[in-house]
Amino acid sequence: MESFSNWYTEHLSPYQSVMLKIRKVLFSGKTQYQSVDIIESEIYGRSLILDGKTQSTERDEYIYHEALVSPAMLMHESPAEVFIAGGGEGATLREVLNHKSVINVRMVDLDEEIVELSKLYLPKHHMGAFEDPRLELHHVDARAYLQNDEARYDVVILDLVDPLEEGTAYQLYTKEFYEIVKNSLKPDGIMVTQSGSSDITNFRDCYVPIVHTIRTVFNWVDNYQVNISGFGMPWSFTIASQTPRDTNGIGLDKCNERINRNLRFYDYESHVHMFNIPKYVRDELAMEPRINSDDNPIFMV
Repeated sequence: MESFSNWYTEHLSPYQSVMLKIRKVLFSGKTQYQSVDIIESEIYGRSLILDGKTQSTERDEYIYHEALVSPAMLMHESPAEVFIAGGGEGATLREVLNHKSVINVRMVDLDEEIVELSKLYLPKHHMGAFEDPRLELHHVDARAYLQNDEARYDVVILDLVDPLEEGTAYQLYTKEFYEIVKNSLKPDGIMVTQSGSSDITNFRDCYVPIVHTIRTVFNWVDNYQVNISGFGMPWSFTIASQTPRDTNGIGLDKCNERINRNLRFYDYESHVHMFNIPKYVRDELAMEPRINSDDNPIFMV
């Protein structure tokens, strides 16, 4: 019988786990804020795992990061000033910098050690993005930074770890935080956030109340999902603005004019598929009463 000593087990919920055979452990330890594992496997290549949750893998990170970044950037006519919260691997930064209109990116990731480990072990994620002169990088709390920041942004991208009860980011999913984000945007600005698993087994736990909470803050809100094999489930994103946006994919024919390289996942057909979420999800979103607040936060299990 094969030993399980070279297998990584991730608990997707208290009732479900997945196992991945690993080829090599590149790093395993703790930073000031969280546990970190960087592993290499046959099917996913190098993977970043924080607090026991897979954040991205070489095999499919482009699906997540193009889905997170591309709709918001392309729905804006000419995004020049962009704010990123989180995204320590540098892949979100990479996607933003691929847009020709971008003049400045202010990235705030609390954990400097994650960024340094990613620079060293995850070069295929960031592809040198941390060396781009348009980047302004800070290692402080994103909420406090935005609250005191006088700058206004065309696009704010929230590439955050999940809202775990013992984690560092649960106050970055509350109504009060989204109010701060709204005030950090220009009048025609757009916010997008990862909003957790949309898997049928647990989409009600976190994803649905996050979307409902954002709807109490912004005039226009939409949500979409993609399947991320490395996560073992579909994943959701929520996009918001004070002005209505077209989610029909019109204008995506200009991708080649606005982006420096061809995308591997995102195009018109992928866009249409992403924004057509299942009926059972739409029904739950229509009925959801919960609002995620500082006084009554909602945690991912």
